[in-house]
Amino acid sequence: MTGQGRQQVNLDDEKVHWDQDMSYGQYLSLEPLLACQKTVSGEHDEMLFIVIHQVSELWMKLCLHEAYGAVDHIRQDHLRPAFKMLTRVARIQEQMIQAWEVLVTMTPADYASFRDQLGQSSGFQSYQYRELEFLLGNKNARMIEAHRGHPQHYEYLQSVLKAPSLYDVTLQLLSKRGFAIPDSHLKRDWAEPYVASPEVEAAWSEIYHHTDRHWDLYELAEKLVDIEFNFQRWRFNHMKTVERIIGYRRGTGGTAGVNYLVKALDLQFFPELWSVRTSI
Repeated sequence: MTGQGRQQVNLDDEKVHWDQDMSYGQYLSLEPLLACQKTVSGEHDEMLFIVIHQVSELWMKLCLHEAYGAVDHIRQDHLRPAFKMLTRVARIQEQMIQAWEVLVTMTPADYASFRDQLGQSSGFQSYQYRELEFLLGNKNARMIEAHRGHPQHYEYLQSVLKAPSLYDVTLQLLSKRGFAIPDSHLKRDWAEPYVASPEVEAAWSEIYHHTDRHWDLYELAEKLVDIEFNFQRWRFNHMKTVERIIGYRRGTGGTAGVNYLVKALDLQFFPELWSVRTSI
């Protein structure tokens, strides 16, 4: 017994594999992963800035993995596994939202100490973020121009831009289920921005007013709303973090900074899922 009256724990008899064919570090490729945090300024807070953004990119990679899986299942009308994947996306988004709480421990003076070393690099240039926006339905061909200098990403984003979004595939499913979705929303140029439709809102209204008949579609609608709601929370926290750290200075990528981020708050992926709430 210890001085506090607690029994001492002996872990010596645990059957630990001291020699491994595949170690934890090897499986996760930790050596190359942990070698990616290369500061350029020598300032203490630059490490925080790099790690936060790298972690966010890893979370976005998982968001894309899950969202593409959900699209495939929705296309096949297999909604139960799609629900699990969309729920996971929403949980990942909560982690990304929380990351801003860590970044705001950096003061304006902390950031100013290394900001000039960033040059013109900016989160605006994140090709994974752009892919995620396209996949969810915010199609804006002009945004790809930020990636023109990187042909591999530029060409891939072109293909994502021209493919049906998560919402487009959802509306195709509604049509298969017998809802009157107009041809203009089933056969269109997928690269063009989505335009809200009264007929689509009417379909969602039917689903929301008769949840007993359309429970799985009702659940799908709410999963999509969860994702958009969290995306808006992420955008808002991003905007307030930028405002707190650099005020109203222009962003390193050339945008208007906070003013640009405020405009982004008005973007919607699934407009009828919001407008239908007024009539329920």
